Amino acid sequence: MSRVTKLLHTRYRLNDLERSVQFYKKVLGLTEVRRHKSPRGSELVFLKAPDSEELVELCHFPDSGPVEVQPDLTHLAFEVSSLKEFGQHLAKHGLKYSDGPHMRDDGSGFAFIDAPEGYEIELMQRPTQFLLAGQEGKSGGC
Repeated sequence: MSRVTKLLHTRYRLNDLERSVQFYKKVLGLTEVRRHKSPRGSELVFLKAPDSEELVELCHFPDSGPVEVQPDLTHLAFEVSSLKEFGQHLAKHGLKYSDGPHMRDDGSGFAFIDAPEGYEIELMQRPTQFLLAGQEGKSGGC
């Protein structure tokens, strides 16, 4: 049976590639994996979170017109060890959560920030017992 086997990357098209690359690297802590121009002329930058295999592809392709991000259409979700500490990190960059943090009784929670082009970024904190046990795996999302 033929089927897909793995998620490789998610692409977000942008108007200002460098501004967004700096945000993903400096604010979120992603690493630039590679950068190149596609055969059709798109400028592409691939970024990776430290404990993830999947990549985020940022794309600048002016020939297809300006990007207009629709509210609440899509978002990326990243895990953080502490929403409180990440909020302090954001403040050092002159940023704040656009929504949240929303904490649950088990110590888990989530919050959102807006990337420079208006795409939403969700930050998720695992439940306290999960963190204390030192377990690994996937987070549940909102």
